[in-house]
Amino acid sequence: MQIRVFYEDTDCGGIVYHANYLKFCERARSEVFFNAGIPPLQNGIGFVVKDMQIEFLYPAKLGDLLEVQTQCIAFKNASVQLLQTICLQNTQKEIFKARLTLVCMDSNTQKITKIPAWAEKIFHTL
Repeated sequence: MQIRVFYEDTDCGGIVYHANYLKFCERARSEVFFNAGIPPLQNGIGFVVKDMQIEFLYPAKLGDLLEVQTQCIAFKNASVQLLQTICLQNTQKEIFKARLTLVCMDSNTQKITKIPAWAEKIFHTL
């Protein structure tokens, strides 16, 4: 997923504010579902972040064009591990990395539940 860095994404020095990298990754995860024609929350079933390890490797700046890539690295009954990287599009220089675990949650019961087949199919395409 491509993201252009706008002024609102940066601090007063034109450098992307650290929390915005997490927003970029969240948008990319949602876009995976939208591209499959399925909303990220369907029939009360969605995904929440259980764990995340992040690395800030190089700063992005105002006007940069970024590419957010999402890969499925492990799949279990009720959780999935993803690796998300953000690269500067013109150089493919990796500037940010996040390894995260999502758990499948039933918003009606507020309990972890088995990943439904429609979501499993999406994750296996990553």
